[in-house]
Amino acid sequence: MGRLVPAVTRALDILELFLEGDGTLSAPDVTRRLQLPRTTVHELLTTLAARSYLVQIPDQTGRYRLGVRAYQLGSRYAEQLDLAAEGQQVAREVAETCDETVHVAVLEDTDVIYIAKVDSTHAVRMVSAAGRKLPAHCTSVGKMLLASLAPAELEARLGGRDLVAMTENSITKPAELLAALADVRERGIAAEHRESNPDVSCVAAPVRDSSGRVVAALSISVPMIRWTEQREIELAELAAKGAGDLSERLGHRR
Repeated sequence: MGRLVPAVTRALDILELFLEGDGTLSAPDVTRRLQLPRTTVHELLTTLAARSYLVQIPDQTGRYRLGVRAYQLGSRYAEQLDLAAEGQQVAREVAETCDETVHVAVLEDTDVIYIAKVDSTHAVRMVSAAGRKLPAHCTSVGKMLLASLAPAELEARLGGRDLVAMTENSITKPAELLAALADVRERGIAAEHRESNPDVSCVAAPVRDSSGRVVAALSISVPMIRWTEQREIELAELAAKGAGDLSERLGHRR
């Protein structure tokens, strides 16, 4: 690995300060927070402003905000994002940690579509495939995605529709589903126990984009022979971490 360049590191440290607070800083603010010499801070701010990474705020002498060049870089990064590809990479990392099947799914009307999947290496594991479509209310990813909808949109999608059962444990009553979704919102984690597959339970967490909107969900699926209450707690934490990592890849700030 090559040597880090101190001046570049300090310049990046300055830029990252603007991700916090109200997004404006003065030279004394930067000096105090990074514990750098005043002359060094002045030179770095002047350089960043000259390259349009920072701009001085009109009528606020000595205060800076991010400039257009920072926006252009962020926009180019966003253009190159591929949710399925990023999801596959994060799903692989999560699966390597827990050795269970990991999915990333999106919502389409009242169904979920799996856009990424990594299998467990266990002989006994969940059988599924990327591209598969399932009723959202029967899955942990689906519950997570439905719970993220505004009430009016949720009603528009589900109102008047029958809730099809996939197993004897599937939710089929609208009132029961609404109660389950309220619990998901409160916990920030969704779970389903043998509702889409009689031999499998799952936990899921939300994936957010740069605006904070839930755009997908990441789940971990486990055969009942390896499922315990303690295991559910552990996997819920891992799913939340994985979903958070994927959200960061999409530009979301935790």
